[in-house]
Amino acid sequence: MKELFKTFGKTGILVIGDLMVDQYIWGKVRRISPEAPVPVVEVTEENLLLGGAANVAHNILSLGGKVFIAGAIGRDDTGKILLNKLSERGFNTDGIVIDGSRPTTVKTRVIAHSQQVVRFDKEVRADISRSTLSLVLDYVHSCLPEIKGIIISDYCKGIITRSLIKKLLELTKSKVFIAADPKIGHFDYYKGLSLITPNINEASFGSGIDITDEKTLITAGRTLLKKLQCMAVIITRGDEGMTLFEKNGAVTNIPTCAREVYDVSGAGDTVIAALTLCHAAGADLKDAAIIANHAAGVVVAKVGTAIATQQEILKSMKTCRPFIKSTSKFK
Repeated sequence: MKELFKTFGKTGILVIGDLMVDQYIWGKVRRISPEAPVPVVEVTEENLLLGGAANVAHNILSLGGKVFIAGAIGRDDTGKILLNKLSERGFNTDGIVIDGSRPTTVKTRVIAHSQQVVRFDKEVRADISRSTLSLVLDYVHSCLPEIKGIIISDYCKGIITRSLIKKLLELTKSKVFIAADPKIGHFDYYKGLSLITPNINEASFGSGIDITDEKTLITAGRTLLKKLQCMAVIITRGDEGMTLFEKNGAVTNIPTCAREVYDVSGAGDTVIAALTLCHAAGADLKDAAIIANHAAGVVVAKVGTAIATQQEILKSMKTCRPFIKSTSKFK
């Protein structure tokens, strides 16, 4: 593990997707509003964190990877804040296009007593313009000599389009590992990618199979592999961990290592970031998935959009050793 981690600084990963700001408003509830049957949150603190594709990139950086980032933001104060936060952490922001026709996406969560009370979003979901797409692809092309993997972070906010993925596949010519965190409604975009990482609901939608038990889980995973012609599919299963399906027929169940779960926000970002970085650095998919599972266990034990470090993953691997079942003979 430590030898693998040493290679991360030389492993370039491009994150392309929906950049956003995660706003957290923290407070306490002591009474119910006299105006309506809703809690009154007395605000004690506010935070603005990197969200969406920016959080994926942040996870790669926290693990010691070499990261490039591409996407679009609005010409607004929130966009300036996002750029400043990325620059403060050492990100190169040359691949971020400022588009005056749309706002910077913001997800605002109100948290009281470590529980999310409500969330509201500011966003435009329409596809990006051709000019913005062209600028993003120009940056992707400039990064190709320095990267070993690409992560498509799709939140259905307009950056990830059928045309963009088609162009990515044409540019890389199957020479770069491309992973996607998919969203419902876009599954037909992902055909030909190396890996997708849907959760249970997304996998049910994408496969057309209602996942209710191990049998339907296996059928859905193999259906997605065949339908999208991927190298692998990982279905994340919340407190049941994740299941890896590989093109060679192998199916691996990896139980969760999360001992306490406070907030699942951004856990999918951590999974795809850790898995892609590890695989691009030389780990096979099974080992990369195991490491990603530990990384996810770290972040869900934190409140708010969070990241995992190498030290936290190593600690998790020393204290949590779940039974991992791998076979090619699931019925």
